[in-house]
Amino acid sequence: MSRSLKKGPYVDEKLLKKIQGKKPEEAAMIKTWSRSSQISPEMVGFLFGVHNGRAHLEVRVTEEMVGHRLGEFSPTRKFVRHGGKMQKELEAKKKEAEIAAAKAAKPDAAAAGAPAAKK
Repeated sequence: MSRSLKKGPYVDEKLLKKIQGKKPEEAAMIKTWSRSSQISPEMVGFLFGVHNGRAHLEVRVTEEMVGHRLGEFSPTRKFVRHGGKMQKELEAKKKEAEIAAAKAAKPDAAAAGAPAAKK
């Protein structure tokens, strides 16, 4: 459910105070724990350090981000990968095929690029 139009967008006042009167090019990273703050047009160009529960991830605000929340651009979970034993086998076969293709291409490239010997 979206926020009431009567209330307006939620932007942390401390965050607005930090960017007020500064230029985006000159400002250093602004650290914040306010993941729920909406990105306003005044924030465009600034670099924010948005806390993800463990560290502050750098988020440079662009025009397309206006209206979204800061937390949307700082993921809290690390995706490793899907699959298990079967996935590892498929990846191993793929890696072997790449190595074989590289070895097959190497002698052909050397023979084609080598200059003829002078007599």
